[in-house]
Amino acid sequence: MPSSKRIPDVFLDTSVTIAALMSPTGGARMLFHLGEAGAIRLVVGKSVLQETDDVLRHKASELLSLLAELLDEVQVEIGEDPSEENSRKAVQLVEYLPDAMVLAEALEVQADWFSTHDREHFLNNQALADLPIRIGTPGDVLAWLREQL
Repeated sequence: MPSSKRIPDVFLDTSVTIAALMSPTGGARMLFHLGEAGAIRLVVGKSVLQETDDVLRHKASELLSLLAELLDEVQVEIGEDPSEENSRKAVQLVEYLPDAMVLAEALEVQADWFSTHDREHFLNNQALADLPIRIGTPGDVLAWLREQL
């Protein structure tokens, strides 16, 4: 009998996207492998793509082609622009405006997980505890996925 479980959506922030490029064996890259295998659906926001592109152009331009390759191979989805409501909510919860925009994008796509390495604005931010989205590192997402099996 086929499984009726839905494929979980994992929203990636810039730190995870760059980590996947920098380390072919880390948890962030494993999320890309799982996305390619169809076990999870990876989603990014437009601001994440823009910030990733900006960082790579300034610090590691040789990785731009790898970024394009990974995004294409995995068929990473680009989320819709956030609603005013999600933008307002995010700005109330995260003081740093660029990260508030990323949170608003994650809320807009209603992802199951928001994967990040940003401790200051996301992982250690207790104000985010009541959101309808889990926030954690790629390792946290992988541990959760193992529990689901």
